[in-house]
Amino acid sequence: MTPRERVERVLTGGHADKVPFTIYENKIPQGEAERKMRNQGLCILYRTSVFKVHLPEVKVTQYSWEENGHKRIKTHYETPVGSLTRLQQPAGFTSWNLKWLFDKPEDYKPLLFLIQNEQYEPAYEEAVEKEKMLGGDGILRASFGLEPLQQLISGYMGTETFCYEWMERRDEVLKLYQAIRDQRRKIYPIVAQSPVLHANYGGNVVPEIIGKENFEKYYLPHYLEAAEVMHRHRKLIGCHFDANCRLLAELIAQSGLDYIEAFTPAPDTDMTLGQARKAWPDKVLWLNFPSSLHLKRDQEIEEATVTMLNELETVDGVIMGITEDIPPHRWMSSCQAIMAGLKRHAQEKPFLYR
Repeated sequence: MTPRERVERVLTGGHADKVPFTIYENKIPQGEAERKMRNQGLCILYRTSVFKVHLPEVKVTQYSWEENGHKRIKTHYETPVGSLTRLQQPAGFTSWNLKWLFDKPEDYKPLLFLIQNEQYEPAYEEAVEKEKMLGGDGILRASFGLEPLQQLISGYMGTETFCYEWMERRDEVLKLYQAIRDQRRKIYPIVAQSPVLHANYGGNVVPEIIGKENFEKYYLPHYLEAAEVMHRHRKLIGCHFDANCRLLAELIAQSGLDYIEAFTPAPDTDMTLGQARKAWPDKVLWLNFPSSLHLKRDQEIEEATVTMLNELETVDGVIMGITEDIPPHRWMSSCQAIMAGLKRHAQEKPFLYR
């Protein structure tokens, strides 16, 4: 089986010859070590967009410069009802928001206009070409964007501002939430009809901030609705749940999601792999290998991999993954140690892989 075939087999409920191992495209440098690991079965996961976003009535201007040795990017959105500005500092695979798009009550009106002005069109060609180029070495993942409420937190306001606004001007926050909800519904069929097998819907939900009641009211319905559209087109949907999940576990079980992506077992969160399998028996567990363990010795990493898998009665429905940065001096040794652990588990319990 190719690395891609192995991942697809597990995602669709089949039985693979070994536990697949995936890593985000920006977490592993290309080179000899990467090529050797691909030859040993490592699957590169490429995240792609299958739609374009247009803002026909908004003027967008972007500036960049250097300041104190750091790049700054300012993006200005001029709408007919007011202007918004975001200031960011690129930092490797991510960016720091020095100024969020929303930072004062006067921003509600232009932000609502900005959201409602978004228009979407399918953009499948790049995904088709990328898939051809990857062959069996990699797999593509599409995305719907963030959940409506999470978009406000992680996309527009930041956590602190959102929490204040949620308490002081919740009606205004909910107007934005409803507008994003309506726009997401336009995206569901575009993603479902794309050539990509699976797509993530949001993630990075922090239970300690959202809470169980709000998750059930403002997150769960969107997973169910998007899943219904995706399943109608025989596509799969998941979510990036990499934080503590114990509080939300029962609701996640009801979500309609096919896979739980980036689930990070203890010691980095409040659930072990065995507990996750009991909580979500019918979902694929697409893991993030606990980041804290990358700093261990290679033998300890291998042992941790085997111990983790030994918590399960079956390895069906499990994909090992890397979704976070690995310390630069450790990525090569750590990934090889994880793969050694996967191989060792298969040798020690061959009856699980037949």
